[in-house]
Amino acid sequence: MQDKQQQIREALTFRHACKKFDASRKIPQTDFELILDAAHLSPSSFGFEPWRFVVLQDTALRKKLLACTWGAQGQLPTASHYVVILARKAVDTKASSSYTSAHMQQVQKLPEDLRQQKADKYRAFQQNDFDLNDDRKLFDWACKQCYIALANMMTAAALLEIDSCAIEGFERDKVENILEQADVYDAEHYGVAVMVAFGYRQPDKPQRPKTRRLKKDVIEWIK
Repeated sequence: MQDKQQQIREALTFRHACKKFDASRKIPQTDFELILDAAHLSPSSFGFEPWRFVVLQDTALRKKLLACTWGAQGQLPTASHYVVILARKAVDTKASSSYTSAHMQQVQKLPEDLRQQKADKYRAFQQNDFDLNDDRKLFDWACKQCYIALANMMTAAALLEIDSCAIEGFERDKVENILEQADVYDAEHYGVAVMVAFGYRQPDKPQRPKTRRLKKDVIEWIK
């Protein structure tokens, strides 16, 4: 158990926002499949998985994105793998949507009485508990779920000594337009939540020491 604890701490210390990768190195397919498993197996609110993961390996498409992704100028051209994480829009995430109904029946395989109970609870959660009463709020809530998967992917990569960098620095409308024109994006059902690059750090670019506030300043125990 102590070995596992140490391994996790070392991985979290190893992880940093890699600004430029060693373009000559590619992540083995088996390793990247494990990173995708970390996304696929991630938890989500009510288990509704409001996401889609687009692994963008097309160099021409990456080049198009470069013009409107100011936060990935070093990563887009050099990353071994680049993932666009899409979040479902309100048409799929509102309590009355056919997506959530089908998900409960076909994926979660709930019997009819439990589906109705869960649907009622989900509706109350949206309308009363979290005030998710407009399309933008629902989309932002779906994006929160995507960030759970994002964190799991980056942690899994760090455990494999693979570098990563989450990318929020982009013009969303332009990125979505490029993806829609490339026919890899359904504008009715999805919006871009975040992007993430994976690869290996350049050997001559050592990681800067990690800086964090003291644990006592950010963690409080109530006993």
